[in-house]
Amino acid sequence: MPHIDRRQALKLLAALGATGLASACSIGTGDDSADDDGLVSDVPVRIGLIVPQTGGYKPIGDEMLNGFQLFLDNNQRRFGGRPVDLVIADEGETPQSGLAAVESLLSQQVLALTGVANSAVMLAIRDRVEEARVPLIGSNASPRNLQSVVYIWRTSYVADEAGLALGAYLAREISDDGEVAIVAADQPAGRDLVQGFREGFGTGDERISAPVIWADSTPNPGRDTFTEPIEEVVDRDPEAVYCFFTGTAAVEFVRQLRDAGYDGPIYGPGFLTEGNVVDQLGDEASGIITALNYSADLDNSANLRFASGYRKRYGASPTTYAMASYDAAHVLDKAIRTAGPGVTAQELNLALGRIGQIDSPRGPWQFNQPRTPQQKWYLREVLRDGPVLSNVLITELATLG
Repeated sequence: MPHIDRRQALKLLAALGATGLASACSIGTGDDSADDDGLVSDVPVRIGLIVPQTGGYKPIGDEMLNGFQLFLDNNQRRFGGRPVDLVIADEGETPQSGLAAVESLLSQQVLALTGVANSAVMLAIRDRVEEARVPLIGSNASPRNLQSVVYIWRTSYVADEAGLALGAYLAREISDDGEVAIVAADQPAGRDLVQGFREGFGTGDERISAPVIWADSTPNPGRDTFTEPIEEVVDRDPEAVYCFFTGTAAVEFVRQLRDAGYDGPIYGPGFLTEGNVVDQLGDEASGIITALNYSADLDNSANLRFASGYRKRYGASPTTYAMASYDAAHVLDKAIRTAGPGVTAQELNLALGRIGQIDSPRGPWQFNQPRTPQQKWYLREVLRDGPVLSNVLITELATLG
């Protein structure tokens, strides 16, 4: 029998899983949509999707849109047996553009909102969503201080959790006299992820006692954007670097850090290497270790269906952004079915609290009291998996939420 590498084996299993289940139910459902033998009502439900379609966060927005559309297409574009009228609004990259997107969707009488990539946008729209009493199933941004909300649910995480999970791990890995340099984009998500990391590592630990190095938070940095923070990192000569950047900023930071002569280990929340970051960095990404609530090579039936369907449609491995948006669609499907015919926004919000466990590509999870997932977190490392570099699952880290 010819040798089959790990990636080929996963793709083969995914294809077999999708084939075997397709005759019994829709590919992306997990468990619920198999009960739909026909329309519950022919009156569409209007859903508003808020994702960046312009600006530096557009790659994340594209992933979020892809995941949501995949669930819809695999379920006859219905939620709870009713046709879906999906309205998409551009979040842009500022709180002002995000709030304008929400206002546009509310004016179109949507039953629910979903999406939101940027933590600064989520904080800006919080009061408007609560005032409108229209549920928002956020599928990415989830700031730590977004508390005591009634109409805002999140299928992603709380923004400090990746730092918490990785901090506890790294505290065991660093030598007793070593130093970890902490570098992050100066924005709400960056501050949450630094705080979570420090708490997980041990706030009073001398190995992280040096001041945090804050960097420009622009999503479109240039070749000299990170010169000053990187010079400070190199001057400290740390045993390891913990950093938070995403997308183009992650590519530029890692590249500039390596060009400056730092050749030590790099750790970060999984966003540091999500999307096409690894492809752009190539071998410069090799060995980066991250913590995230999802890995495309997780071995469960829901992920085999999701990942194989995503690769077939989009020609790439799915990210946590796509997965959480796919789950947001799954949540809406279950909640609309639970609420029954004639559902209102307020009835849908009540139904969201009764949907129970979600059979997700990340593994089963359910909403906790603060309306965020109780879920597992995983350790990943950028390694060569067959002919390409990818985020390879190493182990489970913790269950948080």
